[in-house]
Amino acid sequence: MLKFIKHHMDTIAGIGIYPVISFLIFFLFFIAVLLWVRKVSRAHIPHMASLPLMEEPTKTETGSHAY
Repeated sequence: MLKFIKHHMDTIAGIGIYPVISFLIFFLFFIAVLLWVRKVSRAHIPHMASLPLMEEPTKTETGSHAY
């Protein structure tokens, strides 16, 4: 099966640029996330970490009446 795919990939002109483009997209995304992590405030990280554990207020707690 792999020989079948490899043979067809070899016949496509300019196919060698796609791995390079894929690597560049991955690398730039990785660097962007790394820079964002370095710049984010220290208070933001625990806040975002606790979000899945926070309970959403019910309608009766917010003052709305559920009918």
